[in-house]
Amino acid sequence: MEDAAIVDLYWQRSDRAISETEKKYGRYCHSIAFHICGSGEDAEECVNDTYLRAWNRMPEERPNMLGTFLGRITRNLALDRIKASKAAKRGGGQTLLALEELEECVPGHSNPETELEQKELEAVIGHFVAALPKTEKLVFVLRYFYLAPIDEIAEKLHFSSGKVKSMLFRSRRKLRACLEKEGLM
Repeated sequence: MEDAAIVDLYWQRSDRAISETEKKYGRYCHSIAFHICGSGEDAEECVNDTYLRAWNRMPEERPNMLGTFLGRITRNLALDRIKASKAAKRGGGQTLLALEELEECVPGHSNPETELEQKELEAVIGHFVAALPKTEKLVFVLRYFYLAPIDEIAEKLHFSSGKVKSMLFRSRRKLRACLEKEGLM
């Protein structure tokens, strides 16, 4: 079923919206949650919460890319679950490790006064990632959006772990330079 038809089902408040979402995006959302949480049970709860949140908060402007919309909800729910549990070793430590790697590039935590700056930062990072060559973009997104372990990325792309680490280091260095150029660092 096409995304637009699934979104229509949400707007019609049809129970079928959830089952169609599960068919099309269940594995995708579960993969995101599992990489972050490191637990099948937690991932399943995050996915179920994703469906509930999509049901309750379908935006007034329908999402153009339902998969991206659901993926972002799942990711945020999984990160919230990790923060709530304060489990530093959850997911083999990959979640915190990946986020710590980006700390050197991204300015401090936001507060109400810096919301506009946060939006600008998101836009610059989005443009930065979009401009990366295909392979670098894939490695960057797998690591910092899906929070996949380096060894898993290397295996998936048939690279050595060292090559993945090197690509990520160079990408973070480029991101830092981009943010400095834009006055966000």
